[in-house]
Amino acid sequence: MAERLHLEQFLPYLLSVTSNRVSGRIAGAYEALFGLTVPEWRLVTLIAEYAPVTQAQLGERSRMDKVTVSRAAIALTERGLLTRTPNATDRRSHHLRLSPEGEALYAQVAPQAVALERRIFGRFDADELAQFTDMLRRIDAAAEEED
Repeated sequence: MAERLHLEQFLPYLLSVTSNRVSGRIAGAYEALFGLTVPEWRLVTLIAEYAPVTQAQLGERSRMDKVTVSRAAIALTERGLLTRTPNATDRRSHHLRLSPEGEALYAQVAPQAVALERRIFGRFDADELAQFTDMLRRIDAAAEEED
């Protein structure tokens, strides 16, 4: 007889459901407050941290697919939140930076993100959060080895 799978006890399922719930909370907050989708706010944050950066680099860092990154970058550029400059080392790509308007938006988004993180994870102490973060990184590495 085959081993039974109990979905509510299956760790990949629990991880996915929890991740979706947290991302949904974030998405709802950022959509309501700033008119940003999850991919858009991820790009804003990554660009603030790593600019200048190409779309390919954003895809690698965010683990979002090329189409999602491209659509988010186009939407942010159309809103005047990003600037694009030619990449001298690769003519097929551009360097992305936050515009002054993008910087102002980031200055509003970042504190909201930190506050939301504190509300969700505030019931855990520093050691628990450090262990959880370490475990997530190890799970990610193990899953990447499976690719």
